[in-house]
This record gives sequence, C-alpha cells and structure tokens, in this order.
Amino acid sequence: MAMAVTAERHNTIADAQCPASRVARVQVFHDLDSVEQVWRQFETSGQLLTPFQRFDFLATWQKHVGTADHVAPFVIAGYDADRHPLLLLPLAARMEHGVRVARFLGGKHATFNMPIYRRDFATAATVSDLEALLSGVRAQRQSVDVLALERQPERWLGITNPLSLLRSQKSTNDCPLMPIAPGAPPASLISNSFRRRLKSKERKLQALPGYRYVRAGSEAEIRRILDAFFVIKPARMAAQKLPNVFADPGIEDFIREACLTPLPGGSHVIDIHALECDDEAIAIFAGVADGHRFSMMFNTYTMSDNARHSPGLILVRSIVDYYAGQGYTSLDLGIGSDSYKQLFCKESEPIFDSFLPLSTRGHLAAACMSALGHAKRAVKQTPALARAVQTLRGMAR
Repeated sequence: MAMAVTAERHNTIADAQCPASRVARVQVFHDLDSVEQVWRQFETSGQLLTPFQRFDFLATWQKHVGTADHVAPFVIAGYDADRHPLLLLPLAARMEHGVRVARFLGGKHATFNMPIYRRDFATAATVSDLEALLSGVRAQRQSVDVLALERQPERWLGITNPLSLLRSQKSTNDCPLMPIAPGAPPASLISNSFRRRLKSKERKLQALPGYRYVRAGSEAEIRRILDAFFVIKPARMAAQKLPNVFADPGIEDFIREACLTPLPGGSHVIDIHALECDDEAIAIFAGVADGHRFSMMFNTYTMSDNARHSPGLILVRSIVDYYAGQGYTSLDLGIGSDSYKQLFCKESEPIFDSFLPLSTRGHLAAACMSALGHAKRAVKQTPALARAVQTLRGMAR
C-alpha cells in the first residue's frame, strides 16, 4: 500500500483518449522504486520480455551507469479500464541538443530493447492501442519531445513486437542468431568438421594444468573471473588501439553487481562462462539467459600464448552445448557482423528502430535521428564505406 501511495505522489497519470483502445490510462514513473512492484508482476512466464528488461538488470544499470550519465527514469505504464497493467516501457530521459529525449534504460549494455508486455495484450495489440499510449504520454506534466526506441527485435519467443506496427526502420545491424530445435543433435548446431577443428585446437589447452570449462556459480568463482576480465580486457583493447569503454563511470560496478545478483533457478542477472587453467583465465564470455534465449554481452580472451589455440571459439562451442542441453530454443552472440559470430549463427534476426515524436520540436529531432540511423546502416552495409570509416577512426585515435 505504501508503494502505491508513493507512485501516486511522485508520478503522473493521464487518461488515454482513444475509445477503440484497450489502453485506458497511462502513468509515467520518474523513479524505479515506485514502479518496482508493477514491474515485477510482469516478470513471470505468462508475460513477454527479454532478459535485458528485467528489473534487476536495469535498476542495477541505472544505479551505477545511468545516474553517472545524468539520465532519469521515465518508465511508461499502460493500463486497461480496470486498471490492470498491459505494458511497461522502461525508458530514461535527458536533454540532448535542446530536446528532451527518452531512450531505453540500459544504454548500449542492453543488446535488445523492448517494452514489457502482458502476453495476451502483445498478441492482439493494435495501432489504436499504441496511439492511445503515445497520447497518454503527451498529456503528462513532465513529458518528452521524442521517444528514441532503438535495437528492438521484430519478434520475441515467436510473438511479434507490437511497436513494429508504428513507424520504424531497420537498425544499423541485424543480430546473428542460432535457433535450437528441441532435442537437436550437436551436429545440427555446429558441424562435425568445425567441431573436429576446435577439438584439435583444444587438445593443446587440455595439456595445461587444471584446464576446465566453468559456468561461474559461486561468489568466489564470479569474483575470480571478473578480476581477470578487468585486467585482460583493457590490455586487449589497448593492443587493438581501442578505447577502454569499461573504464567509463559506473560500468565496472554495474557488471560486478549484476554478475553477483542471483535469480531463481541458479542463474544470475548476468551469467559468466569461462575457460580456465590453474595459471590464468583463458577466455571469458558473459551474457543474459531466460530459459529460452542466451544473449552474449561481453567477452575477452588471454593475452598469453594460449590465445593461438582459438580459446574464444572453443568457449562458444561449450556455451552452445550447455544451453542446448538445458532445452534453450535460441542463442545469439550479440548484434553485429563480427566474423566469428557467422561461424556459429547462420540465421539473422531483424532489428528495428522507432523514432516517435511527441511535440513540435520532437518532429525535427525524430527526422534527424532517423536520417542518421539510415546513414549508419548504409555505411555498415557498404564494405568500402565501412573501411573508410574505420580508417578515419584510427587516424582520429
């Protein structure tokens, strides 16, 4: 009851004005504590969300990264006429070039972004429902000029993302995807010839004292592997003449807390997989899992001579085998066209962006964001342009 009172005091409510819509009320929450109870109601098997939209993932991100980046929660909730929640849009707002913009919480650390839907609403949502939601947001006392909703999957768990009904465009990159059929034999996921090559390379690593594959479960394992990651990754990025993005304010604290936060069933908000020996961490991959999909977030591998034996590829093979054995239906290695991803993921998942104006200023901002998105995709899809951009970035660094 106290939480409900807090929500009424700190957050604004507007009645939706579209009679054909099931969205009858819209509420915007400006702090995560007041929306936590509603949010966690959505985190059941009967609802539709990606693991990147879990409350624990995004609340931890906001605590360490969002606050340091000066973004404020702007979480939109849509309710039916009986005041039952239909969806949550977990956003954060800030001023950008004189325009107030709301983007998904999680920033670049969330591979996929999507509203959290009540499943029956998601399967039957209409344009009228979504227009009513936007109308309710416009009516807020503290609204925004534009919703910049990037990196959205067109479908999740076989259900179409309703936001794809509104104006949208292809994202800069699609996501390489590995579907996993129930009971699929290993050869159907990774070919026998590729497995043999990896096995040959792994024999060199198996000679190392204490060589093992680890899915980190205990606090000691998690801390040990993360300590290694935050030594190896900056060194590897420096060797590639890349900036150390993990040194940005709050990021290391976010990752450490998320990796240590347990979930029901033995997982963590972020799960860590590694190849280790007694002397070092050889390869590290981390991501999120929800019982259906494992999605990679970040990775690295040793700077030692053991890197010659493709430990990253060997670890991905182990991860594929692990989640296939757990009955998962898909796996991805993150959005992007890196060559190693294509070795495992033979399909491509469409990803889209939506830039939705809510004010007069927002129309111009949305048009500029859309044009920039089209330009980025054109560069990515044109090898010559992509090489030119990489060259210019290298010169700038």
